Amino acid sequence: MRGWFLRVIAGGLLLGVLVVGGTAFRVWQVARFDDRVPTDAVVVLGAAQYDGDPSSIFASRLRHAESLYRSGLAPRIVTAGGGRAGDAYTEAEAGRRFLIDRGVPARDVIAVGEGSDTLESLKAVAARANQDGWHSALLVSDPWHSLRARTMARDAGLSAWTSPTRSGPVVQTRETQARYIVRETAALLYYRLTHASVDSSGPGLG
Repeated sequence: MRGWFLRVIAGGLLLGVLVVGGTAFRVWQVARFDDRVPTDAVVVLGAAQYDGDPSSIFASRLRHAESLYRSGLAPRIVTAGGGRAGDAYTEAEAGRRFLIDRGVPARDVIAVGEGSDTLESLKAVAARANQDGWHSALLVSDPWHSLRARTMARDAGLSAWTSPTRSGPVVQTRETQARYIVRETAALLYYRLTHASVDSSGPGLG
């Protein structure tokens, strides 16, 4: 009995290592790819904003989304993300203002200012897509966030691909990259187990 018990424990530990390691590898793998496929919309996932001014992380995502839009990959940009109590602007509104100030036509920028984390924001975007009659999205976020965001978007009913930004604080150092890979691995495993988002105080990565 003792030998059988030890084998069960060892097998469980091995399975856990394989699941965690495989998920971490997929987070790293998807982060390296830029799909750049034609879609109905480029969707920018929100991050911190300060009185209407996007943070450096958010601004990097917005500039990348603008580049995809100007390349003709989608006819519209959707900015996503809600706000905190007392904020004058939602993340989505701040992102829309930023893009319009850079010359993107206002008619082509849609702000979906709902959701306090990635999952809620993507559900709100999917609802807006259903309302407006479009179905596919090219998601813009940081590389390590791409797999979880894509998984959530597809679960919400969108045909989703990813085009991660390659600039900004999140991708500057190996230490930062390793920390975000670990964080996103845990967050994705949590989502797959619970279909809920990790409550996060970080920059738009909840």
